[in-house]
Amino acid sequence: MMNPLSAKPLAGKTALVTGAAKRIGRAIALMLAEHGADVAITYLGSQVEAEQTVRDLAAFDVDALAVRCDLGDPESIDATVAEVVEQFGRLDLVVNNAGVFESVVLEEITVAQWDRMFATNTRAPFLVARAAVPHLRAVQGRIVNIGSLGGTHPWATHGHYCTSKAALHMLSETMAKAWAPEISVNCVAPGMIVQGEIEEAYEHFARKTPMQRNGTAEDVAAAVVFFATAPEFITGQLLTVDGGLGL
Repeated sequence: MMNPLSAKPLAGKTALVTGAAKRIGRAIALMLAEHGADVAITYLGSQVEAEQTVRDLAAFDVDALAVRCDLGDPESIDATVAEVVEQFGRLDLVVNNAGVFESVVLEEITVAQWDRMFATNTRAPFLVARAAVPHLRAVQGRIVNIGSLGGTHPWATHGHYCTSKAALHMLSETMAKAWAPEISVNCVAPGMIVQGEIEEAYEHFARKTPMQRNGTAEDVAAAVVFFATAPEFITGQLLTVDGGLGL
């Protein structure tokens, strides 16, 4: 069991974070590195940002790698996982962070928009996890999926997004049951997460939030680190990181 009290509880471990060149994924990757993990990240079009993130990860004196991966392509996913294991020799943690988000009136959602949402938010985490399972089983590994408050609350103009995240929440529970006892699987569900300049619309959500602020990428990253370092007996859980907004 990893020791959460250690200064570097993830030292000697390898983590793979999908879609981690920017935003929440980047924050997750950096916090894992800060806690001692070697980190591989995936990107698709954000090569410049991915290269910068790798440099920032290396500043924590860990090994870091960026791999271009098309999460819509099962062969690309399999090749990415294989490359990570080849480079680092092991895989201890998978964080399925990559996702898409958009606002569309429910009856105007196209089939292409619906399929794209599920391909990225639900299908890809399954394919990444499936590719990683043999390696995770070998080391009592872990999976953390990034869900959403929208997966537990219906948002009228985000029907395909909410449904895809609700499916990911159920998939996380199914993975936890199917792959126990060798692999722990949990899910983090962020609420309103704001980075950069705060617009008036976000201030509205902050006022509605019991903690009187919007969340940060670091709040989400801390929840991932919790699951990465907690006892492996904690599995199948959904941790909402929303400051109480969903209450």
